[in-house]
Amino acid sequence: MVKSGVLAFGALIVAASMLLPLPVFAQAGQSVISMRTPDGHPDVSGVFTFRTLTPLQRPVQFAGRENLTAEEAAAFESSERTRQNRDLFDPETGAPNAGYRPRAEGGVLSYNEFWYERGIELTSDNRTSLIVDPPDGRLPRQTEAARLAAQQRRADQEEHRYDSYENRSMGDRCIMFSKSGPPMRSGAYNNNVMVFQTPGYVAILTEQARQARLIPLEDLPRPPISQLAGVSRGHWEGETLVIETTQFRERAGGATSQKMHLVERVRRLDPDTVAYEYTVTDPTVYTAPYTAMMPLRRIDGPLFEYACHEGNIGLYGILAGARNLERLGRELRP
Repeated sequence: MVKSGVLAFGALIVAASMLLPLPVFAQAGQSVISMRTPDGHPDVSGVFTFRTLTPLQRPVQFAGRENLTAEEAAAFESSERTRQNRDLFDPETGAPNAGYRPRAEGGVLSYNEFWYERGIELTSDNRTSLIVDPPDGRLPRQTEAARLAAQQRRADQEEHRYDSYENRSMGDRCIMFSKSGPPMRSGAYNNNVMVFQTPGYVAILTEQARQARLIPLEDLPRPPISQLAGVSRGHWEGETLVIETTQFRERAGGATSQKMHLVERVRRLDPDTVAYEYTVTDPTVYTAPYTAMMPLRRIDGPLFEYACHEGNIGLYGILAGARNLERLGRELRP
């Protein structure tokens, strides 16, 4: 089953590499260049980065401000680059404003700055949040049931997180990362994606965790099971590729549920930029839908293999270290 899936994806890559985009230049007065595949559909393929300093939610200091001035944007970018720079952190005192506790409280600094590939600037329009709806740029309020479930998950995690690999996050287990989606979100590193197109399919391959989505462009029969990345079907609405995804498995962390309905919209803006917009509707978790939008900017380099931690050595170390602390009678900290 795995072998056939790999062969199918390989065949799709070969087919996509044969589809050279045909640029059709816009008429005078239009600012967008339309690019077409040989079968006549809008071309949204390429290798892109979606890293950005623009946060998903609008910071409280920018409440009511959708965009910043050039001067304000430059100041915020400089401040954020300094705040997030791991080489400036003191391992003893930690960095509470960046989520790291002091060493005395069990805090451990992760990689140094060399390993990070986060955004270094805001979106070109200096937006204060990737969320464009609700208008306040914030995630909708969670349902009471979702909040209670999140509290219970945190309590269970504190008590059982070192019991077994099954109690660790999907990221610890190198299965799936929330930033690679769907939907995709800018994170600390590996914010790169490759999009392939063939007449009947679109393939989206994220660099983080090497997650591949094969999306039919027709309403094929759906499998009877839920999946971590859901089940996707795509279609064209004018110049926009619309991808609707349902049948999600509930993900660790509770940010989404099996009831999530995801709609992604992908549209070419110019030869170097594709707009990526998504709307999340999940009545189990949120009291209202929300929509976010971020640019995919073309890059020249290929995607790199995401090795995570080779042979799950990192996961082995976490659990082996916990067993050793237990033998020594020492406290297991989060």
